[in-house]
Amino acid sequence: MTPSLRPAEPESLAGARLSWGVAHETRGGSQLDEFGLCAQTAPMPNDAAPPGPRNFEVISFDCYGTLIDWESGILAAMHPVISRHELVSRPDEVLAAYARAEAAVEAGPYMPYREVLRRTFAGMAKDLGFAPQADELETLVESLPNWQPFPDTVASLRALAAAGHRLAIISNVDEDLFAGTARALQVEFDAVITACSVGCYKPHDAIFERAFERLGVTPGQMLHAAQSRYHDIGPGRRHGMQTVYVVRDSGRGSVSATPDVDELDAQPPADWTVSDLAGLVALLAR
Repeated sequence: MTPSLRPAEPESLAGARLSWGVAHETRGGSQLDEFGLCAQTAPMPNDAAPPGPRNFEVISFDCYGTLIDWESGILAAMHPVISRHELVSRPDEVLAAYARAEAAVEAGPYMPYREVLRRTFAGMAKDLGFAPQADELETLVESLPNWQPFPDTVASLRALAAAGHRLAIISNVDEDLFAGTARALQVEFDAVITACSVGCYKPHDAIFERAFERLGVTPGQMLHAAQSRYHDIGPGRRHGMQTVYVVRDSGRGSVSATPDVDELDAQPPADWTVSDLAGLVALLAR
């Protein structure tokens, strides 16, 4: 049989654009600044925008989902697997399966992220209803170094660095896997705090505490920008960090590769919300 990879959209996602490819928003007619940025901030309820962040020493970022378009990377890696096993699976189903499987693996005893990805793939296979072949277990591991930055990431990081900000990354990844990503980001970071260097995964407190130690700052002196409320915004707020929620709307509806915090526990809201990284640059210019 020929697998159907683009079935009719479900009623729960009516109007949402489901895509197996990169789903970036186009913003025709908007002006670009000297870094090629087109800033968008989340709509405000009135015209009086609150002031931007103040008194911070470092801007830290989640990497995958905030700087790197990992959802498009996951879907691109899974597409041939879905075809090979002749499955009828929507992109939102694949991403939801990833979110469930990865969160479950990372909640257990620490293991290198390579192994997390292997077990995540196995969990996705069970969830989606296929028996993985042995060589398929490396699918996500092999694809991660090739996941690409969002279109505004590199220009935004360059703009922030040019403005004199110290930049850092706090990421659930192995250092050798991050090496390929680092080349794509094209910016030097003051520190890269990885899960493998601490022996735990976000949202565990220890990885954030290591970041404060490495960078020589208090939590309140760090501005943390991230797409995941579960992995980053919630724990960041609990520590007293200044936080910026980067929405990164993919156009695929409400389902993403991160757990739905409403299903887990209530997370404190971020201090600021922006649509993308260009929006963060604009926020800091207030």
